[in-house]
Amino acid sequence: MERWPYRLEDRELSLRPMRYRDRAEWRKVRRTNLEWLAPWEATRPAIESDAPLPSYFGMVRYYNKEGRELRSLSLGIWLKDKGKERLIGQITLGGIIFGAYRGAHIGYWIDQSVANMGYTTRAVKALTRFAFSELQLHRIEINLRPENAASKKVAEKSGYVFEGVRERYLHIAGDWRDHLTFVAENPNNFN
Repeated sequence: MERWPYRLEDRELSLRPMRYRDRAEWRKVRRTNLEWLAPWEATRPAIESDAPLPSYFGMVRYYNKEGRELRSLSLGIWLKDKGKERLIGQITLGGIIFGAYRGAHIGYWIDQSVANMGYTTRAVKALTRFAFSELQLHRIEINLRPENAASKKVAEKSGYVFEGVRERYLHIAGDWRDHLTFVAENPNNFN
């Protein structure tokens, strides 16, 4: 298996770690999509409100450390167009646990300008294939808000099956929110 930094390709899509030099593009895409992403963004409960958020550079350092340790793989979703790459989102295989569990979860966001074009589904499928074939994980979850119909379609089109509801599962948009859990299991039987 190759080592960090991982780069996954799917035709004109490329999934790769964020770099320091990507800061301006990342900030532009996030700023442009602030309202679009707000209802789905993780927030921190009041008990953590005094802790400062990391800078972009701190975020990249953290992602690289987590990637090298195989605890979390956070990758930008890049669209190749006319010889250039444009950042259109981000996807993370987080909470990676080996041993008896061999599982993780996937989270993602996409630029509103390319929503409903299949890029998120393709990114989820590519990361899932990598996690099952290269990391030999057994189980991956996608947890999403019940009212996020677009994200539900992504999970279903990516081959994830509804497993159940997790009440007050994550702190999103300022409160503890229920989530639907979708699961994919590795079709290869690793005994």
